[in-house]
Amino acid sequence: MEWLDSATIGFVVVFLGTLFLIGELLVRAKGLFAILGVAIMAMYFSYHLSGDVGLWVVILYMVGMALIVIDGKVITDGTVALLGVILMIIGLAVPAPNLIYGVLVSMGFLVGGFSSALFLKVFPSRNLWAKMTLKDRLTGDIGYNSINERYHELVGKQGRTISSFRPTGTIEVDGEQYSATSGSSWLEANMDIVVTSVDGTRILVKKLEDDEKSE
Repeated sequence: MEWLDSATIGFVVVFLGTLFLIGELLVRAKGLFAILGVAIMAMYFSYHLSGDVGLWVVILYMVGMALIVIDGKVITDGTVALLGVILMIIGLAVPAPNLIYGVLVSMGFLVGGFSSALFLKVFPSRNLWAKMTLKDRLTGDIGYNSINERYHELVGKQGRTISSFRPTGTIEVDGEQYSATSGSSWLEANMDIVVTSVDGTRILVKKLEDDEKSE
């Protein structure tokens, strides 16, 4: 395997090995990507390990991979995964025969890792880092925006104060109670009010004048 003496070939080998290994973590490929990735990386390490560089670099590489898995399944904040990436790069670069070779295989690892995300467009995801990506985000289709929409419907409606406003308190509109503010005005309890505006869940009211009251 003298062709692995070439730094360019080393880049390609590490790129492919990383592409499949990280791809196996991201998508459900029935173990095929894992087999390919392990075989390619085993070829890389078996050729470059020598008397000066022992199996500890392989262990370092494997520990880095394990940290990425642990982060994706348990911690999901990316910090441990970043440490794992650093350990894997060190494990790849140390047995390289020269500096240029080490830089190229490190780049091959990074490019392969990022490129593995393309598998998500074809294969079903394993949902690693699901918490980080906020799949359970607060969207209107599950009701989190319905409160804001209902509040906006209050604009222009009349009601009464349940408590004194100094300048916040409770109002009743259409038989339902809401927390509201009167801005800079102080209102007493049992006063007629009208909702003038809504900003998010902040309801602004004012005293209802006699000529504004609904018949």
